[in-house]
Amino acid sequence: MLTFLLLSAAQLCDPDDPAITYCEPEPDCTYNLEAMLRLDRAAFDQDIPNGGWRRLSNDGCYEEAAELIREWRHQKRDHNSILYWHEGQMRAEAGQTQQAIALFELTRKSQDFDADFGWNHYVDGTIAFLNGDREALNRAIERLNLVPSPEGTSFTRADGTVFELSWPPNMNVLVKFEQCWGRSYSEVYGAETCTPVAETDG
Repeated sequence: MLTFLLLSAAQLCDPDDPAITYCEPEPDCTYNLEAMLRLDRAAFDQDIPNGGWRRLSNDGCYEEAAELIREWRHQKRDHNSILYWHEGQMRAEAGQTQQAIALFELTRKSQDFDADFGWNHYVDGTIAFLNGDREALNRAIERLNLVPSPEGTSFTRADGTVFELSWPPNMNVLVKFEQCWGRSYSEVYGAETCTPVAETDG
C-alpha cells in the first residue's frame, strides 16, 4: 500500500507537467537500526511523540515502523504485549489487516486481570472493525461501557507529568470506528473528528 502511494505521488509530481505547481515530498523512511537497538523499551516505545519508532509513524512510514518494532522485539527478546499492539497498529495503518489482527490477538489479558480495565473489549472492537463486523463492534462497545469506573483516573507518566484518563479506556477509539464505519483503519484511528459515512439504500 505504501509503495502504491509513493508511486502515485511520483506520478502526480511530474516536473515536465507545467500544471503541477507543488509536489508533496516523499517521506524519509530510513533509520539507524543500531541506534534504535541501543534504546531501552521506554525510549524506543514510549517516547512520545517522536522517539523510537514513532518518528517513522508520524512520517507515514507505517510498514517500516512495523518492521522496526518487530526487529527490536526479536533482538531484545522483549515480548511485552504493548509491542505486539503497536506493531499491529502500524500494520493496520499500512493495510496489512491479517497480520495486524494476529498481533492484536497476542495482547489479550486474562479475564481476572482485565475485569477492571476492559482491554479485551478494545481488542474485540478493533478486530471487529478490521473484519468489517459492525455487530461485533457494537457488542464490544456495550461491554466496554459496563466496565466500572475506579475512584481515581489520574495517572503519572514516567516523566512525572500527570494526566487524566478518560473512562472507559479506549472508548473514544471504538466510537470513532462506529462513526466512521466503512473507512480504513488509517483514515479513522488518527482522525480528530469522524463524520459517519452516509448509508445509502440498496
